[in-house]
Amino acid sequence: MKIIFMTGNAGKLREIKALYEDLGLEILTMKEAGIEADIEEDGTTFAENALIKARAAGPLADAIVMGEDSGLEIDALLKLPGIYSARFLAGLSYDVINKMLSEKLKTLPEEKRTARFVADLAAVFPDGTEDVTEGVIEGRIAEEPAGENGFGYDPVFYVPELGKTTAQVSMEEKSRISHRGQALRKMKPIIRKWIEEHEDLSRK
Repeated sequence: MKIIFMTGNAGKLREIKALYEDLGLEILTMKEAGIEADIEEDGTTFAENALIKARAAGPLADAIVMGEDSGLEIDALLKLPGIYSARFLAGLSYDVINKMLSEKLKTLPEEKRTARFVADLAAVFPDGTEDVTEGVIEGRIAEEPAGENGFGYDPVFYVPELGKTTAQVSMEEKSRISHRGQALRKMKPIIRKWIEEHEDLSRK
């Protein structure tokens, strides 16, 4: 039994491997598993898109297939980029986009720069059952990007409780507080329970 994570994002893969190491399951990207799928993320919510990704390969007899959709919601921009986060201002680098976001919102007071990272994680099990978990972390858009430890919008997402952006924290700390880390931790006991209940199948 293995986990196939329907992503090509190295940062996301590192995060799931760090949190799921003790499950004793091989964790592969869709490319590593030899899955070629042209996935159209046409859902209207993070949960719908996560399920679309997981269903693109599952159910598989020898794997738990997982899909994830996450993004940044900025209240002053009517919760954009939201589900379009990965495609927002396509063609521009995240360095450029993050600087643009900071510049656009820096004249607003702190209480008007509120934002959140949202992550929904879907799992399709070999027996066809499905589950979805969600994680959310609240913060605000920084006056200017800072940090080099993250990816995507991390340099521009400031967490008041930490006094830093999510690109300024260690991988361990990020996994503990991040939206994706929350969703992964919520899914972990669900996976463990499924494996225990289907022990004969999981050993094949």
